Amino acid sequence: MGLYDKYILPRFVHFTCGLKPAMKQREKVVPIAAGRVLEIGIGSGLNLPFYDASRVSHVWGLDPSRDMWALARKRAEDLPFSIEFVEGSAESMPIENSCADTVLVTYTLCTIPDAVGALIDSRRVLKPGGKLIFCEHGRAPDANVRKWQNRLNSTWRYFAGGCNLNRDIPAILNGAGFEISELETMYIPGWKPGCFNYWGTAVARSN
Repeated sequence: MGLYDKYILPRFVHFTCGLKPAMKQREKVVPIAAGRVLEIGIGSGLNLPFYDASRVSHVWGLDPSRDMWALARKRAEDLPFSIEFVEGSAESMPIENSCADTVLVTYTLCTIPDAVGALIDSRRVLKPGGKLIFCEHGRAPDANVRKWQNRLNSTWRYFAGGCNLNRDIPAILNGAGFEISELETMYIPGWKPGCFNYWGTAVARSN
């Protein structure tokens, strides 16, 4: 791991993902989580202040980066529910089957190399009837914005820790066997190629 990845990238991701428009989005979705929660890509813990402690009993925070988790430690202190950091890949999570009531994923599907595979594995972790809560940026509806997303994606991905600007979030959810229950979309304030948001809830389709 180079100096950029170890020292600069975690703080860059923490800063960009912690900007006010993104935090307002987190505030919309995180309080929906209930019971035992698996948060995929907990990163620096930006979601932790928004959990409803009266609804949540335990959080597993999955992330491949201990450097990101180090930034989350202060937020994780004195929480009124238990939290457990799990180091691992989202495509093959070291979490047992059918243990989570809720899976939460925010601004993370853009960076996972195999996002469909990660969501398929999250179905394994979810209890029957469990809920997936998501809030992601991705493919814009406007052709001119999509053009810039596609043009800039490879450069952006290189400097932003693998983040893709142009992923089709509903298609990824559908491809992983989820049925979207609620979906809202909008451009949040900021740089348009990175600011078209999708958020809502989904459940695993019955086979």
